[in-house]
Amino acid sequence: MKPAENGVTMTSAILVTGGAGYVGSHTVTSLLEKQSDRPDFDIVVVDNLSNAYKAEGQKKPEPLRIIEELTNKTIHFYELDIRDREGLSRVFERHNIECVIHFAALKAVGESVEKPLEYYQANITGTCTLLEVMRKYGVYKLVYSSSCTVYGEPERLPIDEGHDTGRGLTSPYGKSKYFCEEIMKDLCTSDQLVYSSSCTVYGEPERLPIDEGHDTGRGLTSPYGKSKYFCEEIMKDLCTSDQLVYSSSCTVYGEPERLPIDEGHDTGRGLTSPYGKSKYFCEEIMKDLCTSDQKWKVISLRYFNPVGAHHSGRIGEDPAGIPNNLMPFIAQVAVGRLQELLVFGNDYPTVDGTGVRDYIHVEDLADGHVKAVKLFQQPGFSGFHAVNLGTGTGYSVLQMIAAFQVASGREVPYRIVGRRAGDIASNYADVALSHRLLAWRATRTLEDMCADTWRWQSNNPQGFKTS
Repeated sequence: MKPAENGVTMTSAILVTGGAGYVGSHTVTSLLEKQSDRPDFDIVVVDNLSNAYKAEGQKKPEPLRIIEELTNKTIHFYELDIRDREGLSRVFERHNIECVIHFAALKAVGESVEKPLEYYQANITGTCTLLEVMRKYGVYKLVYSSSCTVYGEPERLPIDEGHDTGRGLTSPYGKSKYFCEEIMKDLCTSDQLVYSSSCTVYGEPERLPIDEGHDTGRGLTSPYGKSKYFCEEIMKDLCTSDQLVYSSSCTVYGEPERLPIDEGHDTGRGLTSPYGKSKYFCEEIMKDLCTSDQKWKVISLRYFNPVGAHHSGRIGEDPAGIPNNLMPFIAQVAVGRLQELLVFGNDYPTVDGTGVRDYIHVEDLADGHVKAVKLFQQPGFSGFHAVNLGTGTGYSVLQMIAAFQVASGREVPYRIVGRRAGDIASNYADVALSHRLLAWRATRTLEDMCADTWRWQSNNPQGFKTS
């Protein structure tokens, strides 16, 4: 603990960025509900409220206000964008931040294809700003909200953490998650990141001489080469979407080479969206950070598809506009808020032609973040660690619709439309590492996910505005 200006010792705090959003608010709840393990820390939330509701005249967004009611505990809240370096620095000045759980990001795969610049700006620039402020104030413990998008199109299923990342990334979202992981790896190594294109983007060459058709992004050996590669990928996405872009989630795995996907699966290959790329880039940044300075401790949680809601029915997913994710879309159709569900594609090589994903209850996901924070207390724990959070089981879109209809007793009309840019056929997690390293596993069933979602949506048909 550090002394305050008046000489009084300041209580240690956990900073949660994006803590008023869907997964962030459930993690804040889990931290406070389990605070008996460590009663001597504060929860500090920063959120720009881009995906959270705050009623007029209220000082805090609705999810945090409800969490305080449920737990009878106080949350310190700052309405702040993490790209605001001065504002973020003031938060670190006011609180004795011990570690950070980083959720703040844009997260929709499909939208990221349409708006790559916004995704790289929010996900990568925001992450780099946060890391710089953390280093300035001597805070080196980070739990990063990554994504299965960093795996891209999987080469095998289930996907473990050894699967390549950064290959076959299908969206700017996945790329942004991958880039952030890479930034963190480099941080944990060199204390600096270099931007500049160069033949370094080819990495360790598979053939000589190297022509322009040679793969880029594989076997990159330096932050310099990675930065050149990231910038090329951003520019490609800009040219695809009529915008110019500079530059975690299971999207970092891209199109999987095998299923289930473990953490050893390549990342950064076959990435299909700017979202997945952004997660991949951030992971790479974090890896380099950890390599450059052994004080850094980074756990990148590559979670699959969060669904469900708090069991109280008072906190849940409340997206603005038409939902980009399947479960809130289904729920809003079931409650009568939307007329029909759009199913994007029925010609995938899956059990029924619709996309297959690993859906995980958001409360299980939140518990995984609490377990990750506890790892920092283990002697000798350091460096960058990527861990999948999923159930290990995949369900198709049509299977999810059927399960929700049973849980809600409501019919969910749907219409098949064309595939959505950035989507892949199947992915689901290999969760063996999360069992070993975190002593964590998902315990809630598909029925629980659907029932809790319906409890939230039926109690709050217009979201937090009616709570």
